[in-house]
Amino acid sequence: MSLLQLLTLPAHSKGFTAIPDTITDTESSPPHKTPRRDADSDSPSAARGSNRANQPIKIQFIGTTRRSKPPRPSLNLRQCIGRLLSRDDTGTLPPSEAIYSECFSVVCVANTGEGLYEDLKVELERAVISLRQELLVTPKPPPVTKPGDGDVAAAKVAGPWIKKFVETCQWFEDKVALLQSLLTYLDQVYVLRAQVPTIRKLAFSLFVRSIFENPELMDTLRNSVRAAITAERYLRTPFDHTEHIPSLISHLYTHRQYSVFEEFYRDVTWQYYEEESSKLAEKNDPKGFFEYIQMRIQEEVERSKNLLPVASWSIIRDATVKALLGGRMTWIAETTIGDYLDRKDFKNLRAMNQLFSDAEGDKVICSVFKSHLQKTVQSVVKDAAADDTMVQRLLECRTVADSAIRECFVEEPVTSATSDDAPKAESTSAVSLKPKQEFIYALTDAFALGFKARRNKPAEMIAKHLDKLMRKGQGAMSDAAFDALLDSALGLYRFTDDKDVFRGFYLRAMAKRLLLEKSASHDFELAVLKKLKDQYDPEFSMGEEMFSELALSREAMTEYHNKLPTESEGHKLSVMVLKQAAWPYSTQDQKIALPPDMQQELNAFEVFYKEKHGNRQLHPQYNVATATMTGHFKAGKKELSVSLHQATILLAFNRSSKLSFKEIFDEVQMPDDVLRLTLQSLACGKKKVLVKDPPGRDIDDKDSFRFNDDFTDPRAKVHINSIQAKVSAEESQQTQTAIDHERLYTLDAAIVRIMKAKKEIMHSNLVNATTDAVKNHFTPDVKTIKARIEKLMEQEYIRRDEDQPLKLIYVA
Repeated sequence: MSLLQLLTLPAHSKGFTAIPDTITDTESSPPHKTPRRDADSDSPSAARGSNRANQPIKIQFIGTTRRSKPPRPSLNLRQCIGRLLSRDDTGTLPPSEAIYSECFSVVCVANTGEGLYEDLKVELERAVISLRQELLVTPKPPPVTKPGDGDVAAAKVAGPWIKKFVETCQWFEDKVALLQSLLTYLDQVYVLRAQVPTIRKLAFSLFVRSIFENPELMDTLRNSVRAAITAERYLRTPFDHTEHIPSLISHLYTHRQYSVFEEFYRDVTWQYYEEESSKLAEKNDPKGFFEYIQMRIQEEVERSKNLLPVASWSIIRDATVKALLGGRMTWIAETTIGDYLDRKDFKNLRAMNQLFSDAEGDKVICSVFKSHLQKTVQSVVKDAAADDTMVQRLLECRTVADSAIRECFVEEPVTSATSDDAPKAESTSAVSLKPKQEFIYALTDAFALGFKARRNKPAEMIAKHLDKLMRKGQGAMSDAAFDALLDSALGLYRFTDDKDVFRGFYLRAMAKRLLLEKSASHDFELAVLKKLKDQYDPEFSMGEEMFSELALSREAMTEYHNKLPTESEGHKLSVMVLKQAAWPYSTQDQKIALPPDMQQELNAFEVFYKEKHGNRQLHPQYNVATATMTGHFKAGKKELSVSLHQATILLAFNRSSKLSFKEIFDEVQMPDDVLRLTLQSLACGKKKVLVKDPPGRDIDDKDSFRFNDDFTDPRAKVHINSIQAKVSAEESQQTQTAIDHERLYTLDAAIVRIMKAKKEIMHSNLVNATTDAVKNHFTPDVKTIKARIEKLMEQEYIRRDEDQPLKLIYVA
């Protein structure tokens, strides 16, 4: 290689690497009058000498040899380019080294690169025109009309045409790469000097202009792709004639035509599935429709993975989902969500959430979810015949809804769609997904609106449900499990506007449990009461006074027992002395004739108590009193746990084994209705310690009763329940009446406070302000508020303005 060739090599060439770096400076030193310094004493010279091997070589030409005429080319480069770009020429090309050297001579020596560049351009234009003609005469598939068997026939023509197109692109790209290699000096020297497009850019621009900008060819390409894809979708199996589409996409990327193709592919997908969706919807089977489109979407996802780049997968899937679901989400949701929730079909609910979210239908599914829950809650609340199971059904409904929100209606994690991430996503553990907040709000609103279908009753039944749980206790459950069970019931309390109704029934039920000693655990009683006070309503603090009263009562009984002789029967007596104001539960003072020994012990305690508290009055509440007795039967002794009414009747049989109804009535002196219910519990229940003659369920004046000496029970301690159905209904009515009276007092107090603060206020504003003041306890009726305002006006707390009747003025 000559020195001139080395100096004109392109910038990327490594032509000098063959020259060893052992060149030394052969230039003779000029004469000096003084001797040269030693290397050690001349530090600059020493430095130059030590680093000479690592410094660049500088060559200076003193003179140049010029040729009078450029050398004549030994090869016709245009002819070589033409033969290289011809698909029909079977001749052989000169060696690559010869073409390479000739290009160097033309560009670097003769400086005639412009002519060679123009020759290249002409040959490229001729080549792409020839390629275009070949494609135009290739058999074309017919246009696709509707999905069907005809598309399969069209695809059989489309497949070979796509293959031909791909082969054409590949052939041309290979030839351009060969031209870049052979014409390196033209591409790297002349192009840079003349600021013209590189060989690749020039060739590809001509190819795009001739091929990709040709309307007829592009129509044929689109029809071919559409026919192949449509046939594969119609057959629902991989189709051989789509195998060249990935290669086609690779060439589209090379020529920067993929974005247009992607948009076309998306539109074709949308159109196909939109037509299919319309046909499926005509069958009017929403559930079958939804299950079918899930399969179709998955098929399209798999097809995208086989044919398209990763970045296009989500675009095509999004188009498929929206085309299939467009305008039909409400139709699907309204007829399937309820069934999926009832059957706990979380798989389909999860799929629905994902697909509807992709189709921008979150509001649709959330609205239907809320509507279904609201209707379910309303149906449960309105079912008066099943009030006893109302809370349990509501809890089951909420549990299913909570599980659906937690497992199905969740926010999907955002992941980048790259090929490197795909295998990682499969190996990673399950991601903790966050429930969608709008579904949590929907559940709350659905229950709150559902409870309004029957005011007061849900709050009452929730309180009674908690009463059952506190009476029954945790049993074999752990403390954590029982606490969770209580929390689930308390969770329903959040949805009711009638907070005062729940508070009234719960405190009365708790008072009864404590009085009758029916509570399974005082620890849980205190824990629930604290939770209600801290998290729900501060007014539950009044319940704490009950426990204080019980503690004082126990201290009083301990003091009384300590004063009794050891053998005294008074040790068996247990009395609770409670302030009536601290206990919301109270009963009518129903006098009964107690046995003399029992009455004697009560009188003794009363004397003791009045000695300490002379000014206080004791009022026995026999309805909430209990007794423990020993019954002697043929099967042995049994310890009977009964009410005081039941104990009084049973003790009467110690004097006679058989008594008539009138004799019992004269003996115990109970109210008639109470006596009949008590006898019914002893003689007509599951545990018959008395036998009624004649047999039957109802108690008649002519009935007689005898002690059942044949009574048996597997347990040593037997609890005989009182029949309280009618009494419970009466108590519920009494409680509700008391709550209604409390509401009136609360409204009066709120109105007076507002008037005292405002002095003057319009009537409508006072109604609104009063509603806001009491809304944390209950939702008042507007008519009731207006009636209380009128009542306060009658009592001269408020008066109307003389000039403006609708303005109210506070009377100090």
